[in-house]
Amino acid sequence: EPVDLNPAAVLVGLIQQEVGYSVLLTRRSDTLRRHTGQIALPGGRCDPGENAWTTALREAHEEVGLHPDYVSLAGMSSPYRTGTGYLVTPVVGFIQPGFTLTPNPEEVADIFETPFGFLMDPANHEEHEREAPSGERRRFYAMTHEDRFIWGATAGMLRALYERLYGAAVA
Repeated sequence: EPVDLNPAAVLVGLIQQEVGYSVLLTRRSDTLRRHTGQIALPGGRCDPGENAWTTALREAHEEVGLHPDYVSLAGMSSPYRTGTGYLVTPVVGFIQPGFTLTPNPEEVADIFETPFGFLMDPANHEEHEREAPSGERRRFYAMTHEDRFIWGATAGMLRALYERLYGAAVA
């Protein structure tokens, strides 16, 4: 049955390090109403008239203080449908050196990086299944890096990016 989905976008921000690229991630604030404490890519709902790129840059600036001038567009990944009614477009961008980050405490508890190579290695893509409050069984990907459990929509979007980049079949 067709459902109207709310458009949203996230930034898959790639930062060059000595050992390769890393991805900018956040841990959501413990005071938020939804998805408290979860690992996320900076992003959110599109404002009227915005495209995905504009939304991803605006949200990254609002959430972590990343100025849009430091990001250059690389492309878009496959839109991801969430169970909460959003169609999220991951926007991939390279973050240029010299940026500073400041978390918005109302939205972000922590800002960190995870190696891109780790996130793109299918050996690190764990498959999980849980029962939703409705009784429906839901399957999802998760990636555990150090003490961070990346799961749900964030892991799903990273897995979809892996599939897009490396041509893996969708499970």
